[in-house]
Amino acid sequence: MVKVYALSTCPWCKKVKQFLRDERIDFEVVDVDLIAGKEQEQALEEVDKLTGKRSFPITVVNNLVIQGFKPEEIKEALKSEG
Repeated sequence: MVKVYALSTCPWCKKVKQFLRDERIDFEVVDVDLIAGKEQEQALEEVDKLTGKRSFPITVVNNLVIQGFKPEEIKEALKSEG
């Protein structure tokens, strides 16, 4: 399972999403800036728990947290997935 926490306007977030699409990797995305209220609060709490800070993008592959656009780290994490 791959989950991406992103901001819709963030260029690095867009790169992560495009990379995953190009690699034909199924992923769930949470564009934190496009949700509101309790749902946004919950997403931000999850980000805080994962990283201790609010920087985006955050890619989670099998509980491995990757901050930023790091395609090689994502590929490595996916290898250990299957």
